[in-house]
Amino acid sequence: MVLEGTFDEEIRHDVIGTIRPGTLSLEYYWLDRWYNVFRFAQPGGALRNYYCNINSPPAFAGQTLSYVDLDIDILVEPDFSYRILDLDDFERNSSVYNYSAQTKESAKRALDEVVGLIEARACPFSE
Repeated sequence: MVLEGTFDEEIRHDVIGTIRPGTLSLEYYWLDRWYNVFRFAQPGGALRNYYCNINSPPAFAGQTLSYVDLDIDILVEPDFSYRILDLDDFERNSSVYNYSAQTKESAKRALDEVVGLIEARACPFSE
């Protein structure tokens, strides 16, 4: 499932930076995958960056899409260099919320899968 939107006001994000009004967002969700991917484009259409979340597979009920964010994020620059973020938050919350062994393993597999897609420039990281 792909959702599309345009920012109508400026947003300041501590990792992504300032998102200007008119920035385009394509959000990729799979109901059977443990991640989602946001592709941000400048108002003129040029790639701004990607932001990936490791999360439980989403559930879609009526017009509501919901999932549990597992803290691990990946910021991908236009040159496809990337940074893995918040691994320490994931480890801490694994204890606080008592994540199951299956959840922890699924999150780590999802992280490996997303990194593989980035490095291969596979969809949705193909320009």
